Amino acid sequence: MKYVEIGLGNRWLVRTETELADGSEYEQRGIVRPLKLHSVYIRCWMGHTVYVFDIRSGFKRTRKSRKAFKLILGFSSYL
Repeated sequence: MKYVEIGLGNRWLVRTETELADGSEYEQRGIVRPLKLHSVYIRCWMGHTVYVFDIRSGFKRTRKSRKAFKLILGFSSYL
């Protein structure tokens, strides 16, 4: 899967994260094409709590051990 994310809190304002079949992942600056849109999501990370609203899987709330602030609009894509 590819994840294109636009927003505050990541290393770059616009980035693409690619997850490979073996579980490894890497990120690149900007939008890396081609994109085959799978889903759109909004992620808000405030302190230790992460809120995600995904058009495919709905609303999720999780806790993380690391404290951060992120506000992200994301697009998931098939490789």
